[in-house]
Amino acid sequence: MKNNIKVERAIHNLTQLNLAELVKVSRQTINAIEKGKYIPSTILSLKIAKIFAKNVEDIFTLEDTDL
Repeated sequence: MKNNIKVERAIHNLTQLNLAELVKVSRQTINAIEKGKYIPSTILSLKIAKIFAKNVEDIFTLEDTDL
């Protein structure tokens, strides 16, 4: 699964730590999600999308290998 969290953070002028605090996870979790090393839960995905005022599908996209 791909994501554009890093781009959205830049647009909203948020650091990994800022975003982590807003969604109540560690900065390391945000880092791992951005690098594709961790797949967030549905609830966490929804929280992140809400912070950026986007649909989940606008933040996270499936790759062909995920199907």
